[in-house]
Amino acid sequence: MKKVGIALLGLGVVGSGTYRILKSKAENIKRDYGVELEIRQVLEKDLSKAEALGIDLSIVSCDIANVVNDKEISVVAEFFGGIEPARTFLIACLKAGKSIVTSNKELFSKHWPELEAAAKETGAGIYFEASCGGGVPIIRALHESCQGNDILEIKGIVNGTTNYILSNMSEKGSDYNETLKEAQRLGYAEANPSADVDGFDSTYKLSILSSLSFRKRVPYTAIYREGISNITQEDIKFGKEFGLTVKLLAISKNVNGKIEAHVYPAFIPDDHPLAKVSGAFNGIYVVGDNVGELMFYGKGAGDLPTGSAIVSDIVYAATHDTHKRYPFILEEEANDFNNDFESEYFIRLVAKDKTGVLSEITGILGKAGISIDSMVQKAGSHGQATIVLITQKTTELTFKKALEALKQSSSISEVSNVIRVEK
Repeated sequence: MKKVGIALLGLGVVGSGTYRILKSKAENIKRDYGVELEIRQVLEKDLSKAEALGIDLSIVSCDIANVVNDKEISVVAEFFGGIEPARTFLIACLKAGKSIVTSNKELFSKHWPELEAAAKETGAGIYFEASCGGGVPIIRALHESCQGNDILEIKGIVNGTTNYILSNMSEKGSDYNETLKEAQRLGYAEANPSADVDGFDSTYKLSILSSLSFRKRVPYTAIYREGISNITQEDIKFGKEFGLTVKLLAISKNVNGKIEAHVYPAFIPDDHPLAKVSGAFNGIYVVGDNVGELMFYGKGAGDLPTGSAIVSDIVYAATHDTHKRYPFILEEEANDFNNDFESEYFIRLVAKDKTGVLSEITGILGKAGISIDSMVQKAGSHGQATIVLITQKTTELTFKKALEALKQSSSISEVSNVIRVEK
């Protein structure tokens, strides 16, 4: 039976989960895939983590040379997170001819071309199934199961922290700050939650998914990004009146050869498949020109769900002598982006409660060529009223000009929030 040596770089939450899966499923992997996986080296400075897992401490060190120089190691799985030392270590492994497996979306989105170039030199493989949806098997599905399609659209909930926050705000009626503190207490959100709530994590993932889907290098810097901190209970309640649910969406579309890539909170109809993705789960909705709609759903984080995807990549790498190349990632960055994309818009504003205000608002929007699809008005206090409207589809630049005109109106006290609507 073929024996393949592997190394694990780090024994954090996912690294420890991966180790447990490798040990518990070792016999299944041997039986079903004809390969014996031998853990030959582990990089971890906290020996108590290795001891807790029952790992022989003689194979545990902090020296990447022990991995690079071990000719019996063919596959290296990285769990450090962040850029360094992960980048330096993985490039050294690739240049030594060792395939790499990672869930490190920030590293991969920022340095995929560098990793691909190093892998190409030696014929090693790069595997990243766990990078975009935790345990959700989206990467291999896109590049091995959709060859008969041009991918037209990706629309995904790819961050469990923000989905937990927005789901709880919607289901329990709690406010943003209260729900964020609860997510931090439960370990869903970091002490500094910016990477999640400001949309950076989703942006890194969308860069990877877009590049893979459109076979073009879509840099994370080209993706428009907004976070969820401005979402309020008032927005959510009005959304429900219109039959809408708010989610942080990572959206990428190929429209007439132009790429549209955005991360922002958006309302979607309650009957959309993504509206049912609740809590810390992830969901990725894909549209192909021939297959039509596809929906991928599952746990987007955690030791065993993410470890499951990592182990899948390890087994795949260990059982293949020739590894997939991504030549498009070595080409120049894509420059065919459309930033004047079309959307519907939810506008919540406070205006003077007097005759003619609605006519003035519709007139301002109408002058810009924007029609209104739905509208509600709620009487307030001190002669003020809350007006919420949803426009019909218009372009981003057209809407922004109209929004500025609304803000200049003496009848409007404030534009409280604007949220895009995806159908």
